[in-house]
Amino acid sequence: MFRRTFWFTAGAAAGVWATTKVNRKLKQLTPESLAAQAANKAIEAGHRLKDFALDVRDGMAEREADLGEALGMNHHPDSELPAQRRFAVIENRSATKTDKHDSTNNKTKYLENTRYSYDRNEDH
Repeated sequence: MFRRTFWFTAGAAAGVWATTKVNRKLKQLTPESLAAQAANKAIEAGHRLKDFALDVRDGMAEREADLGEALGMNHHPDSELPAQRRFAVIENRSATKTDKHDSTNNKTKYLENTRYSYDRNEDH
């Protein structure tokens, strides 16, 4: 009697285990699951590519510095650039009778950072 109970329990447990394994595998093979797995692999590949590009850039900068030292080019190339241009903007004020004769009111105003270029076409 105990022998039959043991084998019945072992068979039931094996059946439950096999059913659970099959259901998990079937869930992994659904289209949604396959799409999620593909997206995860793509993200992983993107991270690996980014890391590779950063390593290449670091190696390139290091090699460039080594070559610069070997050739005696230690000065910074940006130090020879001219100063940033400033755009002249004339202040738009309505002229009064006193302003017409006062030459100090017609001063040119300089802007450091303009939002638009000085030759912007306002017609369109």
